[in-house]
Amino acid sequence: MMTRPPRSEPEPLIPKHGGYRKLKSFQIAQLVYDVTVRFCERYVDRRSRTVDQMVQAARSGVQNIAEGSQASGTSKKTELKLTNVARASLEELRLDYEDFLRQRGLPLLPPEHPALKRFKAKRCATLDDVRGWVEEEKAHGPTRSDMHQHGQVITENLSVSVGGSPRSSVCRSSLLVANAALSLLNLCCYLLDRQLAAQAAAFEKEGGFTERLYRVRTAKRRSAS
Repeated sequence: MMTRPPRSEPEPLIPKHGGYRKLKSFQIAQLVYDVTVRFCERYVDRRSRTVDQMVQAARSGVQNIAEGSQASGTSKKTELKLTNVARASLEELRLDYEDFLRQRGLPLLPPEHPALKRFKAKRCATLDDVRGWVEEEKAHGPTRSDMHQHGQVITENLSVSVGGSPRSSVCRSSLLVANAALSLLNLCCYLLDRQLAAQAAAFEKEGGFTERLYRVRTAKRRSAS
């Protein structure tokens, strides 16, 4: 006796969407936002337009990832557009952090720097985690010089000196936080690039809401006949 193959589930008109809180890109963007708000409060002149620009760019990254995810149920095109806006906003923020370091003569640390390796190993998920890492780095005892960059001597524990004059503790803290934020931004931008590529591939393969509506209607007519 032959058995019929199981019938596949009909394609839903509005597929599952949202769920952005589970996206790694959203989680990291949200942490970057929290770090940026705190960073601007402590290290950037509140009268400067840079404060609003950095905070708004960080917020835009978070909000557009969320909005794009929520919009994906009825518009893959909108999802793509908003995800790209998030990516562009975080690129703008990345430049702001790089400008902060350059304009103050502070180094942009390479990924292999011991402090950044420890930061990545810590897998910070909250602002308090980042604060804890900063305090740990500041508490490290003096070690041999790790590298020379832009005329500065940068020891492994990131005590920075220029011409033999040590930088202040606040300056060391801002150096650490800015480089931590850049490390998070690099990861978040990488994840968003992959997210955009996946969304574009899905749009090319499946089309948008109009195409799905046609398929659902066609399948409905066939099942009724």
